[in-house]
Amino acid sequence: MPSSNVVTWIAMILGHVKCGQGQRALELFRETQQEGVWPDSVILVGVLNACASMVALEEARCVHQQIIGCGWDSDVFVANSLVDMYTKCESIEDACRAFNKMLSQDVVTWNAIILGHVKCGQGQKALELFQQMQQEACSHAGLVDEGMHCYASMVTVYMISAKLEDYTCMVDLLGRAGHLQEAENMVMAMPCKPQVAAWMALLSACRIHGNVEMAEHVTRRILEMEPDNAASYVLLATGIFVRMLNVKEKKKV
Repeated sequence: MPSSNVVTWIAMILGHVKCGQGQRALELFRETQQEGVWPDSVILVGVLNACASMVALEEARCVHQQIIGCGWDSDVFVANSLVDMYTKCESIEDACRAFNKMLSQDVVTWNAIILGHVKCGQGQKALELFQQMQQEACSHAGLVDEGMHCYASMVTVYMISAKLEDYTCMVDLLGRAGHLQEAENMVMAMPCKPQVAAWMALLSACRIHGNVEMAEHVTRRILEMEPDNAASYVLLATGIFVRMLNVKEKKKV
């Protein structure tokens, strides 16, 4: 061809991956960089699949660094492939790091990380992740009863001791649903000193529901732990603004 573009390279790289020629796919990826072709998510996912097919962990880590360098690590499609690749390369530690850095996870992500732990013989951790997935799904859907049931079954059925992350998830669940006092009680019931994440979840709920009094109290708690936590000031200020708007709307009525 007299010239090639990103579509051409995608076809060639994915073609070699599909034919089981992972090494050649990686070589083509390096050629794209030499040619000055800026990789997109499709090319990167193809290269990650090539690393997974060869169980080439060191190559995988190099590609991961390139992904971070070009800013594609925040893309859910690419991030899911990273988690899946590391589990197939049998590096559950790398998979967990990639998983925890994601801004949000979907069912594909959870599926990959849970099955990865199962494959590595970490059944207990897989169960814990399964429960965490259920709790987070309930939290974002606002399903309080379902979330409380998942939490209870984790402790009584699966005999999994609740961790700080589980308490924080329940605080988020109750707070989103407007049960602010119950959410605060959950924070105070933690077996050890609550982390900032738990108080931030409650503060976010206060902003959503316009409870400025509780927000001020929670903000003081956060600043005692992290004096330079700017996010708490932002959430508090937003909550006050939302309440002012609500008061104005009521006066109009």
